[in-house]
Amino acid sequence: MLSRTIVSAIPRTAVRSAVSVQVPAAASASIFLRYASTTTTSAAPRRRLAPPPSPRAANAISVRGLHVSSPVRSNNKDTSWVEKGEVTYAELKPETQAPSGNITIIDVREPDEVAQGIIPSAVNVPLSEFNSAFSASKVTDFSKKFGFERPEFDGQVVFYCRSGKRSQQALDFARSQGWWNSRNYTGSWLDWTAKEEKK
Repeated sequence: MLSRTIVSAIPRTAVRSAVSVQVPAAASASIFLRYASTTTTSAAPRRRLAPPPSPRAANAISVRGLHVSSPVRSNNKDTSWVEKGEVTYAELKPETQAPSGNITIIDVREPDEVAQGIIPSAVNVPLSEFNSAFSASKVTDFSKKFGFERPEFDGQVVFYCRSGKRSQQALDFARSQGWWNSRNYTGSWLDWTAKEEKK
């Protein structure tokens, strides 16, 4: 007699186990049927990933239900001017001859020193009054006291004094208060007068 093997098709995710069953038939023949009992395994549910946050949402902070946007200012800064470093006579001279209005030149010497001479187009804010004048947390009548508008935080500012030391102090403080686009004329008044006399 012949034996037949019957195989049933099952899903790929099924676990197959073969079982042989002997079935008696005529003439002492036996037909073996092989069948597959299947146990379907459930695939683990896939987690749906949230879409990436938008740039606006990425710059936001949620505090106890209050949605506050965090400002991003560093990407908007043009640092090309301040990255030039120390100001030189050659760079400053053209600005004094034809002021562009983009640069504020501030003399931080005391009034009795300024009376002896000042760089053309410069304005005076004595170092003795500098901290209160350029304190970002204080609201002062700057223009009434010094005769010009206080520069914007991103405004181009050049500080100078007699030899460059006090103007460096002014620069350091101004930057700490937010006037990041400021530079120091390190030669200051001594360098200026020496260069002018050689002309």
